Amino acid sequence: MSVAVDTKDCTALSDTELVDMADLCAEGPHGHEVGMLSKQAEAWVLVTQARDEDRLKGFAFCTLERIGGTPCVLVGLASVRRTSKRDTVLRGIVADLMRRAVLAFPDEDVLVSARFSQPGGFDAFRSLNDVVPRAGHRASGEERAWGGRLAKRYGIEASAYDQRAFLARGDGSGHAPVFDHETLHREGIDDEVAARFDDLHADKGDSLIAFGWAMEEELRKLA
Repeated sequence: MSVAVDTKDCTALSDTELVDMADLCAEGPHGHEVGMLSKQAEAWVLVTQARDEDRLKGFAFCTLERIGGTPCVLVGLASVRRTSKRDTVLRGIVADLMRRAVLAFPDEDVLVSARFSQPGGFDAFRSLNDVVPRAGHRASGEERAWGGRLAKRYGIEASAYDQRAFLARGDGSGHAPVFDHETLHREGIDDEVAARFDDLHADKGDSLIAFGWAMEEELRKLA
């Protein structure tokens, strides 16, 4: 499979592209429709799309900005089609996001964040360092504070966010705009990470906020 990945401004999204995204989401558990995707296009700055022979295989909304002076790649709603080659699609999307990061923030480490509703989403963070939360690691006060900052940036009320568990509770109205990816490597999911999702109800809008660091020396290779 030859995957072509492209990132552009959300304002340049066409109605046809939004329909393609809705069709992709309809194949997964979240089923986001065009109306929801249109709101995401308004909420975020960039959208990355991965296609194989013009067929959409995955996409991710994101914004590159600074939070308290720290350069960040904030990933919003994202989804990867559940094919046997979805790892290739995921890598392509993440690599393009990282290329954008090094162009926006040369010579700096960059924080990358996303919301997940299942542990397989952590596949998107394979290339990152010091991922939080992670197995065998007790989050520091600063890391918990980062979770709170990111929750606020994602529009989550403080009362709905558990800073120690990195868990955001939904309002029961439906699935949250998470990074939806089902892993091909279930055996690689750490039990401690998977356990964090035991009390998460995706259908009610619950999500886990996670983040990690893309280091300057690694990003430099993508410049």
